[in-house]
Amino acid sequence: MNRLREFYASLTLKPQGATMVVAGFLPIFAIIAMFPVVASLIGHFHDVPNAAILVPAMVTAPGYAIAILAPFAGLAVDRFGRRRLLLACTLAYGVVGSAPFFLEDLTPIIVSRVLLGVCEAGILTIVNTLIADYWDDAGRRNWLMAQGVIGPALQGAVLIGVSAVAAIRWNAGFLVYLVALPIFVAMYFTTFEPKKPGVADPATASVRAPTSASDGPFPLAAALGVAALTFVTGLIYYVFIVNGSLAWAEIGVRDPMAVSRATFWPSMFVMAGAALFRVVSRYSSATQIAVFMLLFAVGLGGIGLARDVLQLQLALIVQQTAAGMAVPTLIAWAQSQFGFAHRGRGMGLWTSAFFLGQAVSPIVVGMIAGRTGTMQGAFFVAGVAALALAIGAVAASLRRLHPLPVSQTQ
Repeated sequence: MNRLREFYASLTLKPQGATMVVAGFLPIFAIIAMFPVVASLIGHFHDVPNAAILVPAMVTAPGYAIAILAPFAGLAVDRFGRRRLLLACTLAYGVVGSAPFFLEDLTPIIVSRVLLGVCEAGILTIVNTLIADYWDDAGRRNWLMAQGVIGPALQGAVLIGVSAVAAIRWNAGFLVYLVALPIFVAMYFTTFEPKKPGVADPATASVRAPTSASDGPFPLAAALGVAALTFVTGLIYYVFIVNGSLAWAEIGVRDPMAVSRATFWPSMFVMAGAALFRVVSRYSSATQIAVFMLLFAVGLGGIGLARDVLQLQLALIVQQTAAGMAVPTLIAWAQSQFGFAHRGRGMGLWTSAFFLGQAVSPIVVGMIAGRTGTMQGAFFVAGVAALALAIGAVAASLRRLHPLPVSQTQ
């Protein structure tokens, strides 16, 4: 209990932190909110040619927009500031997200979804930037853990809410995007524009000086490293999310309700992964990366080898724990690589790389499944890839602890 009190006391700038945690859920919300209504949307547009392809494309369109536009959002953040852009993106999110409720044609609905992705690119980039601006390393880790715990907990409420309003009208599900409007109000009253470290300002007196990289030239090498590892992790992260039902089918579980029941409890371990991140975050970034990659290796490899429901559930628990740890670990690591002047661009690249991994994951996994002959074979290959990355991270951590001696010239 005392540790919980200490943790709560360490969450300085509590109103800002609570707002950032909820706002950070909006980009994920945009995808989750549509899954319960895809079938009804396809049914409504059954007279539209290729509706079975266009409707799922409409659902995932924001993700592609984020992958393309997040770096540009980062440029705008570093040039024009954080708060005003965040307010504008959040307000626009509520407007364009709910717009399909007033539309009847599929084409303008798809356009609105692309515009929603533009808003999401800004929101996700700025939220991750502000978390680094507002808090020191310890504060960042605490709020990233809170984000990792609260986000999954909100998913169930979102699915229930969308299903309830979708029963009223075919496009009523889009009204749930109006949740951005109260979040906008909370942002308006709680957030402030952070000042560059070293600039005195009473409004930001409680902001700690960041411990990140200096504000010299843009650290291109670090940015490329962040983007590369984030892309690969995003690819691995979405292996189960996109293809999990196919793995279940290969062990004989094909009914969607049966799949949902079998997946429910293991999926709760995403929150355990976020808590594990906070425990492991006292160690180096390489160690943290090695831990979640090893968990991915065991989880995905185990899913690939599973032969019954219990075996797959046990492997899925490990995989979901890895998923819960991976995102806050990568965000915290990326935040530490960029100083204040470059942080927007750095987090924009991180956002783009992660969503690009999401877009590419189904293609890569499908190709591997074609070679192995089964989807479980593709899961096993993904586990082996994660193991190789874990070994690489362990090697990097050991080199940091025991650097090679440097020869001296005589």
